[in-house]
Amino acid sequence: MPTTKHLIAPSVLAANFAKLYDDIQVINQSEADWFHVDIMDGVFVPNISFGFPVMQAIAKHAVKPLDVHLMIVDPDRYLKICKDSGASNITVHYEACTHLHRTLAAIKELGCKAGVALNPHTPVSLLKDVLTDIDLVCIMSVNPGFGGQKFIEQTYAKIQELRALSSGVNDSLLIEIDGGVDIRNAAKLIEAGADVLVAGSSIFSAEDPTDAIRQLKNTPPLMKQI
Repeated sequence: MPTTKHLIAPSVLAANFAKLYDDIQVINQSEADWFHVDIMDGVFVPNISFGFPVMQAIAKHAVKPLDVHLMIVDPDRYLKICKDSGASNITVHYEACTHLHRTLAAIKELGCKAGVALNPHTPVSLLKDVLTDIDLVCIMSVNPGFGGQKFIEQTYAKIQELRALSSGVNDSLLIEIDGGVDIRNAAKLIEAGADVLVAGSSIFSAEDPTDAIRQLKNTPPLMKQI
């Protein structure tokens, strides 16, 4: 089995909520690294997912870190409850933060890793002045709000640009890709410089979700494939 350093974060939004406990156990017992938890408010994105009570229920049974993605307006209001509900990583959207530096500092003061998400139309160059304050950048490879969308091909170039921008400035920065990720594009994403792959539909719609996670986890970069 090839060695790999990239992380897999199954998106709980794509789980079967009628059997959420069972799907949490699937992730617990798999080769996944994180739980990816999307909080949507129906305002910042045109969809509503679930709130903090459900997140608390996930955290109660999860044995792996919760990677929480706040797709909401005014995320500063909810940072503490997000931490108290079990978050290890808190990612806010660049487009939703008027004072991004302040928001990142507040996340770190809570003891969480601080992430920034970028919508498909938002250039990575806008993060230049806060790169040293960020632990993770989530590049949206679909328009946020709904699962099962088609992957946006420009994502590969954005990953490469961000990796170059962070080189020598924040070499520990994690680049996360969220949207349309599956076994068909995983290798190319890793080769471009992705560190974390968020996958929802491609895992929970699979006949064997555990095997789908295993395949994503053990995908080598494209240049190492024979």
